[in-house]
Amino acid sequence: MGTRLLPDAWLCAFAGAAVGALTTLMIPTATTPSKLSLLTPSLFSLVPENFAGAETLSENVRAIVHAAIEPAARSVTLRAGDTLSDVLVRTGADRFTAQNVVDAVRGVFDPKRLQAGQELALAYDNFAVEGDGGSLTRLDFELNPGYSIAVVRQDDGSFEAKEIVAETHREFVRTEGTISTSLFESAQANGLPMDVLTAMVKIFSYDVDFQRDVQKGDQFEVMFERNATNDGRAVRNLTIQYAAMTLSGSPLKFYAFKQEDGSYEYYNDKGEGVRKALLRTPVNGAVLTSSFGLRMHPILGYSLMHRGVDFGAPKGTPIMAAGDGIIEKRELSPSFGNYIRIRHNNEYATAYAHMNRFAPDFAIGKRVRQGQIIGYVGATGRATGPHLHFEVMQNQKQVNPINVKFPAAQKLDGTLLAQFRATKQKADQTFASIEPNGVKMASAATAQTTAKK
Repeated sequence: MGTRLLPDAWLCAFAGAAVGALTTLMIPTATTPSKLSLLTPSLFSLVPENFAGAETLSENVRAIVHAAIEPAARSVTLRAGDTLSDVLVRTGADRFTAQNVVDAVRGVFDPKRLQAGQELALAYDNFAVEGDGGSLTRLDFELNPGYSIAVVRQDDGSFEAKEIVAETHREFVRTEGTISTSLFESAQANGLPMDVLTAMVKIFSYDVDFQRDVQKGDQFEVMFERNATNDGRAVRNLTIQYAAMTLSGSPLKFYAFKQEDGSYEYYNDKGEGVRKALLRTPVNGAVLTSSFGLRMHPILGYSLMHRGVDFGAPKGTPIMAAGDGIIEKRELSPSFGNYIRIRHNNEYATAYAHMNRFAPDFAIGKRVRQGQIIGYVGATGRATGPHLHFEVMQNQKQVNPINVKFPAAQKLDGTLLAQFRATKQKADQTFASIEPNGVKMASAATAQTTAKK
């Protein structure tokens, strides 16, 4: 009685035959072409016609053959202190192969810029001798969404590196939310990227005191453009096209309007520029520690009119010029310490006191621009700790910087105003067409795939 092989035995037998035949077919000779397609009929002709489960067996054998010819792959992560060469050697490549790969990468990207945590995808030839440096066939790593490096072994054994830039498109993103604890937390909870939030805060900083004006229940909404890969990954955030905040029931809206030089400025729905003649807070991240008005002086011990506002901030925090102007006073005062006063126009001047030090090259008569660093927070003069004492003088009289309504730096009219209104209408329509916290394609995808040697 003949031996009857079970299905598993048939599977093992054919798998072994498949791999053996594959090995032979991968070595071309004068009479044996390297054609893997020859493998299938030669193997499956051995299966008896009346073999039960022959169809299932053939599928299983095909799966094993497919696994055998597919390159083995693994993923590794760069550790602190690793070099690309270190990782390649640690995963089995010899020093010569590792150096060839590094040299190829260097042609398109500096390997020294790779950081700890970078993922590397490696592929190996299944039929190379284990431990043979020649088994590495490919290296891939993604540096940014949509941008990666591929290193491939060539037929002659050398390696070639290419930059792979994915196809991208522009899209509009709409994000909105209600503030429960802080604008930062609400924006983060609704997926607003940090760089877009920073740009949004800058737009509103001329009109909003984020320390006092923002309350629980206030709302925000923003629409910005971004580049994204066709599989939906953000590549780069672009310009905010529209931003709005509703503070204590009062809406405040701003729209981007392209300038002649290609840059963007922001205007309210009346065409008035967001940039004001003067900054309301000339220190980033400061906390209002003392308001304008009558107060008990913390050093003198009696009530005294405080003709400015104090912003508490760490020593050395940069102080910005509140507006364009000319420095008309720069001195060391017994009470104000290091002190600067800037004349902006015939109506307004600003003063800055208790500075730790002045910024260089800002002497009396020097012209400054809005936002330029003129000094650094300190505690010189009569001060109990590091802070900026800030004054605004209107017609030579100190006024409360928090309450004064500064004029817009620019107001559109004529043709520019008409163009702005058309831009505003288009932005409103686009915003309304996007689902809340949704995305809409801005333009057709454009192929950007490149290969640089």
